[in-house]
Order: sequence, then structure tokens, then C-alpha cells
Amino acid sequence: MATTDGGPNRAANGPQGRAVTVHLLSGFLGSGKTTLLNQVVDYYKAQDINVAVVMNELGDVNLDGQLLGGEVPMAEMLGGCICCTIRGDLSLELKTLIDEHAPDVVLIESTGAANPMEIIDAVTEAALLLRIDLRTIATVVDGPELLARGKRGGRTFKLMQEQIRCATDLIVNKADKLAPEELVEAQQLVRGLNAYAPLTVTVRSAIDLAIFDLADGADPKPRPEAAAGAGRAEAAGSHVCGADCRHGEHDHGHGHGHEHAHESHVHEAHAHDSHAHVMTLTHYLAGPIDSYAFEALLNRLPQDVYRAKGIVTFSDTNSRFLFQFAYRETEFIRITPQGDVHDVAVFIGEHFDKDALLAELAGLES
Repeated sequence: MATTDGGPNRAANGPQGRAVTVHLLSGFLGSGKTTLLNQVVDYYKAQDINVAVVMNELGDVNLDGQLLGGEVPMAEMLGGCICCTIRGDLSLELKTLIDEHAPDVVLIESTGAANPMEIIDAVTEAALLLRIDLRTIATVVDGPELLARGKRGGRTFKLMQEQIRCATDLIVNKADKLAPEELVEAQQLVRGLNAYAPLTVTVRSAIDLAIFDLADGADPKPRPEAAAGAGRAEAAGSHVCGADCRHGEHDHGHGHGHEHAHESHVHEAHAHDSHAHVMTLTHYLAGPIDSYAFEALLNRLPQDVYRAKGIVTFSDTNSRFLFQFAYRETEFIRITPQGDVHDVAVFIGEHFDKDALLAELAGLES
């Protein structure tokens, strides 16, 4: 989505304009996500950065949204979870927000019961249709609740573990309600699940909000290199999830009709930390590519890349295709997209070398 410069946080640019930055706020019910959301919104407003919000609630009423005020564009996804029952609505809601309000950044606050990997997958699906760039997965951890659930075990504790594993930034909240030894225990438990993401201990989710800074004109201050080096692995239009994040299972058979095609939009991905933990890289293709060369690239992907998907146009055919790669098999489905749909390839895996993959993609486009 932008030039491949290896910087910690470059916005994606191209003929179609800069990609809209997306930050996901995750964490179990009552952990302090909405408190953090309000702080981030105020942070952006103070810098005259246009921010929009997607709020997901299991119920039919969005009470937390009342705290934001009417001046912040907001999409309410109620009565279900964006990781499952209303997942398909996310692309539509994001498109509506972006088309109507042209925000610089979108904050997604998921319901506390959401599986973060499924949300990440839903956002990458939206990236097939929209120029968006998932930069941050900030997980707010309720320290006292984590310790209590850890002693009991069960499904809720497993969900909290997944939310921690998939984080690019960890916030252990409610430190004021923990004794010193309990706080150490909570941090050790979190670190045992995710050893890579920067970890901050907070009261009322009060953190250094620079982790949400934008770049390339949207914000004059680039994000600190230290935060990126501590575990952020993003690419323009790329997404990161934390150590040992359990990605969703997908069944895709190998049915490859070998005719493919494409209309080009010049968007390149940019890399950040080259060897970080579990990550997703989204690369907008600059033009039609050779079908055989692309399939060969998929076939030689390292084992660490276990999921890929996207829309491609091939120079040796006259059709566009949706592709799905999973379990070392690839399926191509001929499509006729409606409207302006970019050619894009999304890769999900862990500990893979994004720079090397970007170089291979650039070779296909040369």
C-alpha cells in the first residue's frame, strides 16, 4: 500500500490516495476498551485528525457509543459479533464510513466476546474491497479478572488467552486493584502468552497514545522505533497479530482454472520489522502479473505462511480471479467485480520474512 521503506509506520499511498489506517481495540468485557477508545478519539481530535469509529455490541443498544458524542462518525454493529454472526457487514460499514466521512483513521472496538483472529480475518477481507491498513491490535487485559479466570480455567479464560496472543500492543489494566505480587503474576501470565508485544501496566487504560500516531502527512510525528522493534510487524496495509495467535481454520479445495486477469492499481506494501511474530501482510498489486509465476510463488511460500487470499489479474489471460491459499493448496475463482476493486494479495503467517516476500512480489510486477 505504500513504498517499501521498512519504516515502523508508513501510510499507504498510491494513485487512489492514502489507505485509511485501522486500529482494533480488543479485550474481554469490562476490561477498559471503551475508556481507551475515548482517550484515543480525544487524542486524534486534538491534532485535527479525522477519526471514525466502528463499535460492536452483542446487544441491540450501543450504550458505550453515547460517550463519544455526535461529532465523531460512528458505525454501530449491534446484535452480534463481527467475528461471526455479523462479520459480513464489516466491509459495508467500513465502506460507508470511508465514503461518507473520509476519515484519516478508523477505530474498531470489538465486543469483549469476540475472537480476535476472526476479526483480523474479517478486516483482511474488507481490505480486498477497500484501501485500509490494519496497524494495531491493542488488547486491554483486565488484570484482576485474568488472574481469577486463570484459576478457574474454562472457555472465557481461553478467549482471554487468544486476545492476548493476537495483540501487537498489550495493556494490563486495573493495576490499582492488584497487590504488587499479583501485578507481577498478571504480567508473567501475559508475557507467557505473548512475549513480543510491548506491554504497559495501566490504571483506567492510561497509556502513551503515541502508539496510535499516524504518518505521511496525517500526523507529523512518526511512531517510535522502539515500539516497532519491540514486536510490531506490520506492512502497509499489513496487519499483525501477536505471538502464538491461533488463526482460524479455512477449507479451500484446489480448483484452479488457469485463466486469470486484472486491472491494475499502483499500490505497494511497505515492510516494518522483517522477522516479527505472527503477522498479516497486505500488498496492493501495481498491475497484471503472470499467472504461472504467481502460482509458482504461492507453491514455494514457506510453511510459516499458512493462509493467503486476494484478487488478481494475470497478463496472460482476460479474467480476474479471487484466489484462496490454505493448507498448501490454491483455489482460483473467476469473478467480475462491481465497481473499483483493487488487485491485492493478503498473506497470513508467523515469523515469515516480509521483506523477502515483498521482493518476490515486486519481481512479479517488474
